[in-house]
Amino acid sequence: MGQFNQEEVIMNLVVNGGDGRGKALKAIDAAKDNQMDLADQLLKESNEALLKAHQFQTQLIQENMGEAGEKPDLLMVHGQDHLMTAMLAYDIAVKMVEMYRIFYSKNNQEVPI
Repeated sequence: MGQFNQEEVIMNLVVNGGDGRGKALKAIDAAKDNQMDLADQLLKESNEALLKAHQFQTQLIQENMGEAGEKPDLLMVHGQDHLMTAMLAYDIAVKMVEMYRIFYSKNNQEVPI
């Protein structure tokens, strides 16, 4: 992952978490429009971004272990929150894409307007 200062680690946590969340939500939209290949690609990209964010999160936690009593700064808390909501969005997107896949395969319906 390379050498990053704490602020860079936190910013990477926020950026990659946001990217993962955004791609997960776009995957749901693609599935809704019966664009399953695009939905699958977006889920893959979402997962890759979230894995990067998780690596930065792990680095941040490891670097700050043993510093008992220090208050986490607001940016770090924001980064953690960003990653957790992004991971939840990804999990929901995976389920919803599968739901749309089943719906379209069973109903053999056209893409909704």
